Amino acid sequence: MSLEDAFGDEPAFVPYLAVGDPTYEQSLEYVEALAEGGADVIELGLPFSEPIAEGPTIQEAIVRALDGGMTPERFFEFVEELDVDVPLVCMTYYNLLYQYGEGVGAPTDAPRPFVERAAEVGIEGFVVPDLPPEEADPLREVCDEFGLDLVFIVAPTTKGDRLAKMQELVSGYVYVQARLGTTGAREDVSDQTDQSLARVADWDVPKAVGFGIKTGEHAERIVRAGADGVIVGSALVDIVAEGHEQGEDTAVVAERLREKAIELKQGALAGAAAQSPSS
Repeated sequence: MSLEDAFGDEPAFVPYLAVGDPTYEQSLEYVEALAEGGADVIELGLPFSEPIAEGPTIQEAIVRALDGGMTPERFFEFVEELDVDVPLVCMTYYNLLYQYGEGVGAPTDAPRPFVERAAEVGIEGFVVPDLPPEEADPLREVCDEFGLDLVFIVAPTTKGDRLAKMQELVSGYVYVQARLGTTGAREDVSDQTDQSLARVADWDVPKAVGFGIKTGEHAERIVRAGADGVIVGSALVDIVAEGHEQGEDTAVVAERLREKAIELKQGALAGAAAQSPSS
């Protein structure tokens, strides 16, 4: 199933977790629990030492994963081992794509080796927060070669030529940033969401809103505002972090993730139902 097809006739729930947090084995169970809870697409974070788009919650998850030995090659092994039936997106930073396959120094054909390996293991697309669209043509070309999508993040401040370039290059879905700042669960839904969605209303890809979504009620409100899906990361990473700090069994944490996934998916569906003429 392609990324765009995963949105189908109902709003998509797109969770994010940092791969390898807190351990490789636990992370496998946690990602699979999200699929069981109703995930339509899963964003898998490949940890990078300088995650500039992330708030403290995901930064700490990335540190735990890196401390546990996560590397790009271990990430690819993880994807191969996963037992899920939903499209997978790699969310990471461009330096890892650029350096992969050649040790010290960039490969002459970057980012081709990374994209080729990702396609081999079953990745369907990429989100690369630090790659400006003006410099994304090489990655777009390699993604086209191997049949992968390239998702861009549209911030509340994105406009003009940069917005137009994103529209030209994007595929799969567009990640609509609900608020300014870094990632992190919030207690309310940003009033910038409507404006952000309006600026991509004529794009011919699904629109998924992220940054700050924490509850099923949040998901409902986002979909009612016109989103085709919701992206949730920090609220899920918080569950992993709490379980790790309290020494909870992996199965217990996995069940909490599954229940939160159900809540968020049901919230998105309720938002769609509220939009329907018969409601």
